[in-house]
Amino acid sequence: MSETTAAATVTATAGPTPAGVVIAESATARGRRARIALRTLQVLIALFYAVPSALPKLIGHPSAGESFERLGWGSAGMYTIGALELAGAIALLIPMLQSVAAMALSALMVGAFVVQIAVFDGQYAATPLILIVPLVLIAWARRGHNADLLRLLRRRA
Repeated sequence: MSETTAAATVTATAGPTPAGVVIAESATARGRRARIALRTLQVLIALFYAVPSALPKLIGHPSAGESFERLGWGSAGMYTIGALELAGAIALLIPMLQSVAAMALSALMVGAFVVQIAVFDGQYAATPLILIVPLVLIAWARRGHNADLLRLLRRRA
């Protein structure tokens, strides 16, 4: 019997709950550390998207404005991308939305990569690719919340 299975069995049979019911997601110290590390990563990524990425776009900072003017998107594109980044940052911190937010931000980064290659000659093309790695990890690790979100959406429809 593995360490996780043994811990889950002990947890399930020690209390007043019926035998075989797992109370904790992972009762091992390694599992707790992994959850803490993942949550820390999510907070750091959310802070990155909210402060140095979305904020300059939403306040119309000249450095952000120049890039969007060069793209031909103007201030409307700048504010739209800033709002999407801020919404994604907030959603990364909401348990039911974490996986979907990570996937949406990954798609935004694919678009950013394409723009960097096509318009800016790849000057900062590595940045979106680097950001996709932790976003994909978050999306995969939190994928269990997708079923909960779908159930909630179906119930409301």
